Order: sequence, then C-alpha cells, then structure tokens
Amino acid sequence: MFHRHITGNLLQALEDTPAVLVNGARQTGKSTLVQSTLLLKRGRQYLTFDDPGVLAAAKRDPNGFIAGLNTAVTLDEVQHVPELFPVIKAAIDRKREAGRFLLTGSANVLLLPKLSESLAGRLELLTLWPFSQGEMKGIREGFIDALFSKQPVWTSGAAGEIRREELFETILAGGYPLAVARHTGARRKAWFQSYLTTILQRDVRDLAHVADVTALPRLLGVVAARAGGLLNFADLSRTLALPQTTLKRYFALLEATFLVQLLRPCSSNLGQRLIQTPKVYLDDTGLLAQLTGLTVERMKVDGALAGGVLENFVLMELRKQSAWSESQQLK
Repeated sequence: MFHRHITGNLLQALEDTPAVLVNGARQTGKSTLVQSTLLLKRGRQYLTFDDPGVLAAAKRDPNGFIAGLNTAVTLDEVQHVPELFPVIKAAIDRKREAGRFLLTGSANVLLLPKLSESLAGRLELLTLWPFSQGEMKGIREGFIDALFSKQPVWTSGAAGEIRREELFETILAGGYPLAVARHTGARRKAWFQSYLTTILQRDVRDLAHVADVTALPRLLGVVAARAGGLLNFADLSRTLALPQTTLKRYFALLEATFLVQLLRPCSSNLGQRLIQTPKVYLDDTGLLAQLTGLTVERMKVDGALAGGVLENFVLMELRKQSAWSESQQLK
C-alpha cells in the first residue's frame, strides 16, 4: 500500500478542528485513507453512506442519526446526505471537540446547491487527488516548498533522466490507485470505461437532474480533447449543440465531481484575474488518455498533442503537491 503524503495534514487537522472533510474524485483512495490504522486505533467509528441502510437512517432522521453517535466518527461519502450538514453544525456548536467528525466526499459539497451550511470556522477542507509520482515511488515531493523558500535551494548530483517513451507511458497510466494496479494498458482501459460509466450515469445524476444522459460524456470528451486550452463556453455550446445555460450547469457538475480542473490566469490585478478566461484540464492524464484514445505512438508523432497532455500532467502533479506543501501556493 502506498503512503499518502496528505496523512500528516489530516492527523494535524484532527488535533484542533471539530470537523475535517477529505474530498476528491471517486476512487482516489479516500475510504482507504480514513480507515487506516493510524485513525482507527483511536476508537473512531466508521460509517459509509454507500451502505443503503446507513443512508436510509440518516435521511429519515438526520437529528436522531447524529445524536446517536457517541464517539468520534468517520462519515464516508457524505455528499449523499447534505441534510446532515446543518445538524453537524448544531452538534459542534453544542460540543466543540477536536476531531469529532471526519467526513469524506466524492463531490465538492461546498458547491452543491442543496447544501445550506458551510460549517465555516468549524471545518478544515483537504483534497485527496490520484497518486502523485512521488507517492508511487515512496518519495515526498517538496518542489513547491523549495520554489517558494526564502533560502537558496541547492541541489547536488545530476537529476535522473527518463526516456521519452517511458515518460509518455507514465503520463498515460495516470494516478488512480486501481488503474495503476493494473499492469497492462488494456486492463487499465477496461477500468476507466467502468469508472466513467459509474461517475457519469450514477454519481453526477445523483447530484442534479440531467435531461440528456449522453450530453455529459460528450462534454467530458470534448474537454479532454481541448485540455490545456482556454475555456470557451460559446464554442463548446456550438460544438455540442447545447444551450449555454445547460452547458454551464453540466460543466459545474463535472467540476463538483473533480473530473475537470480550471486554472485561473495569474495577474497582480485581482479584478482582472477574475474576469480573464481560465484554462481547463482533467484531473488525471490516464482518464484523459481513455477519453481521447491516446497512445504512446500518437504522442510520439504529434508534438502539439504531446505538449498539451504533458502540460496537464505537470499541472496536476503540482496541484497534488500543493495538498501537503507548507506553502499552499496553488490552492
């Protein structure tokens, strides 16, 4: 089992914060992380809302459900029960105890329209991304902290070289734990196909009503083909034959489930930064490869294509590192 570098941040948060939410896309390892020995040995109860019985009990009586929890508790996939958040807030206000609630969510619950309480001042938010390259190699990356350090950064020795084809293979494998565990491209492809079906036909539709069930896969596919490009809703609307209002709502769902990521332009003028057009990326290059049919051979002969995918890969590696870096510059 690979060590997740965010573990230290999680343990620290539980020492001084009443509620901690670990969110991220499906199958990034959240359930495995919160059920680790370091957490369970503290006598923490574990409940998952993927269990129909637990889900029904929480929805039927949110107040009674929380009142019946006598120990520190982990509530997995809490996005299924947004009704619990006001109750959790009230429970914390009655008894403010560090580490009382550890929550996980496969959707950004702070963006969900049904959620009326943000637990501001009571909740610490952590994001678990797919494996970073360092996590898979047992190395804790410190590039971001070194980059923003006030002290000069000295390195010794030559950096390890990687062959071009090996780099492409690494990029196309991605970082999802269950995909990485498969040793052939064909088996990873089968996993990604099942993963996308589950996400787009179940999870997204659980969050909001989607009238056209084929629109979301088409939208995600077009975004994948344009990864690293500017987000242009007018052009996407024409390409997909969808009204912009519908398109923006569907895109927000892909953001809420962490499948797509936006990179805002850098500007010293905050107002200018907010109105400029962001660039769009996918959360994992293995997923991008599945959606676009990418292969190592295609990347070898198409430099422009390889450049865009490499840009996506580098951005997400930096975003993963930002989850545990002290600088926190990329959040």
